[in-house]
Amino acid sequence: MNILFLTDNFPPEVNAPASRTYEHCKEWVQLGEKVTVITCTPNFPQGKVYEGYQNKLYQTEYMDGIKVIRVWSYITANEGFLKRTLDYISFSVSSFFAGLFQQADMIIATSPQFFTALSGRTLAFWKRKPWIMEVRDLWPESIKTVGAMKDNPVIRFFEWEEKRCYQSARKIVVVTDSFKKRLEEKGISPQKIVVIKNGVDLTKFKPAEKDRKLLKELHLEGKKIIGYIGTHGMAHKLDFILQCAAGMDGKNNYHFLLIGTGAEKKNLLKRKEQLDIKNVTMLDPVSKQEVKRYISILDIALINLRKSDLFTTVIPSKIFENAGMEIPILMGVDGEARQIVESYQAGLCFEPESEDDFNRKLHLLLSDPALYEKCKEGCRKLAHDFNRKLLAEQMLHIIKETK
Repeated sequence: MNILFLTDNFPPEVNAPASRTYEHCKEWVQLGEKVTVITCTPNFPQGKVYEGYQNKLYQTEYMDGIKVIRVWSYITANEGFLKRTLDYISFSVSSFFAGLFQQADMIIATSPQFFTALSGRTLAFWKRKPWIMEVRDLWPESIKTVGAMKDNPVIRFFEWEEKRCYQSARKIVVVTDSFKKRLEEKGISPQKIVVIKNGVDLTKFKPAEKDRKLLKELHLEGKKIIGYIGTHGMAHKLDFILQCAAGMDGKNNYHFLLIGTGAEKKNLLKRKEQLDIKNVTMLDPVSKQEVKRYISILDIALINLRKSDLFTTVIPSKIFENAGMEIPILMGVDGEARQIVESYQAGLCFEPESEDDFNRKLHLLLSDPALYEKCKEGCRKLAHDFNRKLLAEQMLHIIKETK
């Protein structure tokens, strides 16, 4: 089977969409399928072309048996709605023209933004092939939630196009049960929607001793390290974490390690300087190969989102990689994500944006050895049940049965 997959994030980028797509496609190739990925030149999240790449009109490489076609797009940092939208639209157009010349029995297009889905839908029409829409984020609903844009005619047009994509796709793959429910509320048939959640590659993310060399390099020896690794965006409310850290500064040996970049990174660095916080280290993003070293030195994996009803529908992918390395989780996200962490006893959850509850749950995790060990065991069970290999096989079964 020839599978044509459209995504604007792919390795060497290290965000959740890139990892999910790569790990699924790699598994499909190993199972005997032919997979072509159309993506853009790697640049996320800083909006800078990665070393060794150029933003050419068209270039091809092979990665673990996957044919990867990179097309030109307007590249910009993850800052500003208009520029980001131009970025999305340019990739949508370029990926469409590149896709016209590729063999495909099935076309898959993935969000979080739906301009990629528009390309998939249009390709399916011109090539007379079925297509599957993978929904990783309820966009444009999410941009209203974080305050990036208020309800207006442009947003309503995007929502109209979003619904057209849902209606024309042969199948819709969502990453949470809550997303399935939300789409059903929009009038989409439940028989059309399949849930394939995120997971972890257990061959890469497994328990490891703390990297002593890294601890020494970062001057964090003897500290209890609470780590957040991921996008520093409007949705992640990391200014709240800085506020909590400032309240603990000088009172204990807790140290916060924030790794990544995003639209709010500059503001967060400025806030850290204004508050003169000494127990926070903020680093630039690291590669997928390096990230395991940084997870290894963590005592607590921190996962946080802005307090909003929309974010009760998401399951942050950070849960799974940290669980794979048996790092107990401290999470400020309600809804389905909280149900998973609590049902596996893989960590503790605090009320989003509640400093008192955050402090109490953090202290409980780091002061109760029996609880800490129970959470490590819960992480082990959670990672086993969300093995990416098995999830990729489930999705391939859906692809093959879709006509």
